[in-house]
Amino acid sequence: MANFKVEEIKGIIPAALTIFGKDEEIDEKGTRLYIDYLLKQGVDGLYLTGSTGEAFLMDLDERKRYVEIVVDEVGGRVPIIVHIGDIGTKKSIELANHAYNTGADAISSVPPFYWQFGEENIINYYFDISSSVPIPLIVYNIALAGILRLNIIKKISKIENVKGIKYTATTHDQISTIKDQVGQSFLVYSGCDEMAASGLINGADGIIGSFLSLMPELFIDIYKAIENNDLATAKAKQKDVIRIIEYSLHYDYFSVIRLGLKWMGIPGGYSRRPFKSYNDEEEKAIKRGFLDLKERYHIQDVKFLDLL
Repeated sequence: MANFKVEEIKGIIPAALTIFGKDEEIDEKGTRLYIDYLLKQGVDGLYLTGSTGEAFLMDLDERKRYVEIVVDEVGGRVPIIVHIGDIGTKKSIELANHAYNTGADAISSVPPFYWQFGEENIINYYFDISSSVPIPLIVYNIALAGILRLNIIKKISKIENVKGIKYTATTHDQISTIKDQVGQSFLVYSGCDEMAASGLINGADGIIGSFLSLMPELFIDIYKAIENNDLATAKAKQKDVIRIIEYSLHYDYFSVIRLGLKWMGIPGGYSRRPFKSYNDEEEKAIKRGFLDLKERYHIQDVKFLDLL
């Protein structure tokens, strides 16, 4: 059973990695240590088995098992959103029911992809999966699966159990427009880490993103600064976020996040192929690049950089 109402799911919500061992199998012990670390940093929730969690490189049983481990480790301390999206409605409904029965507070899904599904197909998909469980659904709007236009978002929002959207796009004027045209109670989560401050300024209720695992303290500072109308601090912290992300994007960034966790003594695990996991020499080069970045821009109070 859910522990939180949907209106309580706000703030800083890392899109969690799936912690794999070197054999690419789920590392339960590492997962628990990683989740415990995030909770101790003061995050407000967790988003599981999404893009960052490499969900589409996992089979359904693996996705279920990861959710079970995390829900057990969290123990109701923060809300959990489980991404249950897949290429077929039947599989998504199976994952949705599992998430509900395991104790998730909400589900989320990308639109159906690969084939160029029409508007009716997409709306029916969201109706079917949201109707399959009593917990709320958060639509996942991301270019990887196809950005939903505003008119489709407005139609989907009328489905009874659809309560919000993870908006992973840079057109942040749309966040304000969604709030105005759908309703202020319709939750919008900004999913573009490089524009966290912009998303919040435009009315987002929270941030869901990959780099919140690596440097939650920066995003927490941005969130608090916006709440306190301290735009100078928000701007400065956002610039640090952008510099770190821009450097990370020279590599397979999921694996860079994993390295950053490792440098802090937190199990980051390995990425599944075809994503790359870096060897010792490559890791040294990545670390040197971060040290140079830290010195060049005088980046302070970022834990993984401070420990290099």
